[in-house]
Amino acid sequence: MPTHGSLTKAGKVRGQTPKIQAKPRSSKIARMRNKDNFVKRFEKKRLPGQKKPERRGGRRR
Repeated sequence: MPTHGSLTKAGKVRGQTPKIQAKPRSSKIARMRNKDNFVKRFEKKRLPGQKKPERRGGRRR
């Protein structure tokens, strides 16, 4: 089959672009995020959309 351009030029642009350092990830590790979600949903039995008790406002016990 005929090619669309010569194979000697393959990867030319990617090789010319400067390397950029990766940004540090700001999200939690997936395993810890899943553990937190499990505790929140099943152990504390919070429904979706419920706020944390600290943020509800009103009087505290």
